[in-house]
Amino acid sequence: MKYQILLAATLLLGACNRDKTEAGTEGMNAAANVTSDAANPTIDNPNVVNESEAVNPNAPVMKFAEPEFDFGDIQPDSKVNHTFTFTNTGKSPLLIEDATASCGCTTPSWTKEPIAPGAEGKIEVQFDSRGKQGIIGKQVAVRANTQPTITTIFIKGNVLTAGDKKPL
Repeated sequence: MKYQILLAATLLLGACNRDKTEAGTEGMNAAANVTSDAANPTIDNPNVVNESEAVNPNAPVMKFAEPEFDFGDIQPDSKVNHTFTFTNTGKSPLLIEDATASCGCTTPSWTKEPIAPGAEGKIEVQFDSRGKQGIIGKQVAVRANTQPTITTIFIKGNVLTAGDKKPL
């Protein structure tokens, strides 16, 4: 009986040792690097000019008169608008591909035709305060044929509560 228990214990220990491999320091570091690389993959951002990519000196440039607008106090359940103006200070026509807001309550519309060098364009931003209250801050990402391709403009304000309504 003692020999059977001893034999069983020897077989179990032998089986455990057979499954293990000696990794050493190099093996442990290699496994850690594989895990780290999988957890933190490198992602290329298409909106950032690559260091090896040459900047086009003839590219259009979107220069805003004001990149941020403060509505101040905004009445509840109302819509407010602001028109951002910009100038193409570059050397080729500027074309806005898209403008997207950070929230569905903010709607941008923009100049659709190419803006010649030295000419002005407009982006109108409408904010709907329905269902909102307090301090708001929204951004609109404007995608164009500029470098970098995305320019961000901002709106902010304070949506009053129904009890704070000011007379129109």
